Amino acid sequence: MSALATSVDHALEWPVVTSFTRIGCAVRRRVARWKPLEAYDLSGRVALVTGATSGIGFAAAEALLRMGAHVIVLGRDATRTESAQRQLASRTGSERVSMVLASMDDADEVRRAADEVMAQHARLDILVHNAGALATGYQPSPMGVEVTSAAQLAGPFLLTGLLMERLAAAAPGRVISVSSGGAYLVPLTVSGLEPAPAEFDGSRQYARAKRAQITLTELWAEHTRGRSLVFQTMHPGWVDTPGLAASLPRFHGMLRPLLRSPEEGADTIAWLAAESEATQTNGAFWCDRVPRPAHRLARTRAMDTSERRARLWAWCETTSGWRLPPARVAGG
Repeated sequence: MSALATSVDHALEWPVVTSFTRIGCAVRRRVARWKPLEAYDLSGRVALVTGATSGIGFAAAEALLRMGAHVIVLGRDATRTESAQRQLASRTGSERVSMVLASMDDADEVRRAADEVMAQHARLDILVHNAGALATGYQPSPMGVEVTSAAQLAGPFLLTGLLMERLAAAAPGRVISVSSGGAYLVPLTVSGLEPAPAEFDGSRQYARAKRAQITLTELWAEHTRGRSLVFQTMHPGWVDTPGLAASLPRFHGMLRPLLRSPEEGADTIAWLAAESEATQTNGAFWCDRVPRPAHRLARTRAMDTSERRARLWAWCETTSGWRLPPARVAGG
């Protein structure tokens, strides 16, 4: 960015309201002169987007379709997923949209989805992890852990692992995870990923999973170093979605005039999927097309230790039932 754009970006970044609302993306787009998404050409590439039946995931799928990619919509409900597929085809005039069904908190369904994707598509260039909602009460998952942790961490970990070789063949394959500003408020904890039902708090658990998701992206980049894979996490800002309205109605009501549209929230996802310069940074945390610090608070940075990071990776392996082959580990 130019010196002016950098200065403006810094001024917007630390006051959370200016950064995360539509103010931030509108000003940054104009000052930094963002390249329009329609200027990118993803013809011939294949993208898998989880949680693409509404909100940010749907907007990301639509953007990728308009850029020429074939998009696979992954959803857990057949009716909603079929509806999203039809709407995407109608809105874009593209027939390059297909679907696969899976609940990301169920290892068996994730494995079946991965098999289906590989059977139907000879290549896979982009994997977008967007699925996952804020639970209002404690729910166990088929993986044997709380559903938020399963759907946000173990399921995506498994899907990434199963599709890793196909993604690497894209040279580079891009894996993009959609995080949340709530991650800034909590430290990395592994024991907290499996809370007791009586101690469950939906907002806190969602934030814990999102914090772990950022760290896990960094670990993927470390453990697959030397392979043709690029892992990124992005924060979409505060976006006006059905999920936000349902899970945080008071917050949604107070800030609705300033909330971003799903299209604004999805912009950085589509940009990371297409921009060649974005592949030069592996394991980064992005917002509005700029890599950001993973921590805003000293206490969360201090607790992101090597021991906790190793425990997180081991937890994902154990919970998902998938392990990175030893030869693929960096330095192995």
